[in-house]
Amino acid sequence: MPVRVTTEPFDPGAETNAFLAAGQGAGAAVTFTGVVRSSPDDPVTSLTLECYPELAINQLEAILADATARFELLAATVIHRYGTLAPGEPIVQVMTLSPHRAAAFRGAEFLMDYLKTDAPFWKQESGPNGTVWVAPRDEDDTAKARWS
Repeated sequence: MPVRVTTEPFDPGAETNAFLAAGQGAGAAVTFTGVVRSSPDDPVTSLTLECYPELAINQLEAILADATARFELLAATVIHRYGTLAPGEPIVQVMTLSPHRAAAFRGAEFLMDYLKTDAPFWKQESGPNGTVWVAPRDEDDTAKARWS
């Protein structure tokens, strides 16, 4: 169950191709890539993610193991960056393989819902008005609660 926590950029397409190449027996693959967002009404010049890599890896491995068992996934991967990133750069990629599409989609959604709430990353956005820590969002807790 691969988990990678890194400061290095990654190529979402290459990661997906490598994941699919190893997916013998799968009937469905789902890939989600989260990127640093910036909009005209809320401009972000950079996003800094802080973490303790060993703690993050342990937590992500536990979430991945739970998703794999719960949805009977054939394989799953989580790649998560930390450090300072620019708008448009990939932050996270979640990939799931399953014999059927419903389980692959649910597994990917479950992973993202838990990553947003339980993964030990702290985010700080910088923009024209300064730098602010990103607070937890109620919507993320609500999304996670549906899996209980």
